[in-house]
Amino acid sequence: MRRRTFISELGLAAAASMWAAGAQPAFAQAAGRVYRLGHLADSPVSEKLTRELALPELARLGFAEGRNLVFDSRVARPDALAGGMRELLAAQPDAVVAVGPAAAAAAGAATRTVPLVLFGVDPVSMGLAKSHARPGGNVTGVAILADQLEGKRLSLLHEALPGRRRVAALLSKTGNPVSEPSLKKVAPGLGVELLLFTVAEPADYKSAFAAMRTAGAEALVIAATSEFNRDAEQLARLALETRLPTVCEWADMARQGCMLGYGPNRLALRRRLAALVATVFRGTAPGEVAIELPAVFDFAVNQKIAKALGVTIPFTVVADANEVIE
Repeated sequence: MRRRTFISELGLAAAASMWAAGAQPAFAQAAGRVYRLGHLADSPVSEKLTRELALPELARLGFAEGRNLVFDSRVARPDALAGGMRELLAAQPDAVVAVGPAAAAAAGAATRTVPLVLFGVDPVSMGLAKSHARPGGNVTGVAILADQLEGKRLSLLHEALPGRRRVAALLSKTGNPVSEPSLKKVAPGLGVELLLFTVAEPADYKSAFAAMRTAGAEALVIAATSEFNRDAEQLARLALETRLPTVCEWADMARQGCMLGYGPNRLALRRRLAALVATVFRGTAPGEVAIELPAVFDFAVNQKIAKALGVTIPFTVVADANEVIE
């Protein structure tokens, strides 16, 4: 499947979602009111991206930190997120943004009344929403369609390296639960033997890569998780040492050393996150705000890494990239 086709198919779904959630009248917020936004994540990178990309957009929409917005964030290990969520709820937020599967699960378990804007997960598949168009309850959000994207990344890696059949997948014990079944679904059709390696924490990385070498892995999918995004440079360095060409979750991870990076456009996603929060602040029940789906995707190829690995990526793959790193 070509990248342009993939964008077109998801874009149709996203267009309907964006119209439902974002094309609403921008009613002015209550004069003199200060809004409180909680933020729950298991990685400081997630908080950093929200601060750098979503908060400026939220300010443009009329909710500015230091004027009428208090941004209250908690970053914790997955097993400590429930406690962080309790702290956020104690401050009586007007809404809580939860980034990633672990944070979304902790937020969803903690409240059925406080508006939740989930980011990076599919609330429907998690059982927290009834449908993308009409979520119901106290949940809306931005879904990244991880199940489809994991398979797409494996397909791209295979297209770049058609002769390599033993492909490893690095998974997180606390990461997105759809990664493994999605990869297993796509691998047989590509003629790929999938080798799974699961880690619980960064201390496990070196032993996982050693096991990949022992198993004869010829390429690597680094699954979509916030911790792998956080540790992209370390993982890319280990992959290079192990002589494994990689595909990663975001295009900008190619700049950090992955050979290929493919995923939704971060800026577009965070802007939509801000739009959903603003819609909730203006009084729309989250259950009536359609869950956003990605419409813009970025694909980056790191030719410098490919050359270091002795890999020649087909022109047809390179031609589809938004960015080629020489």
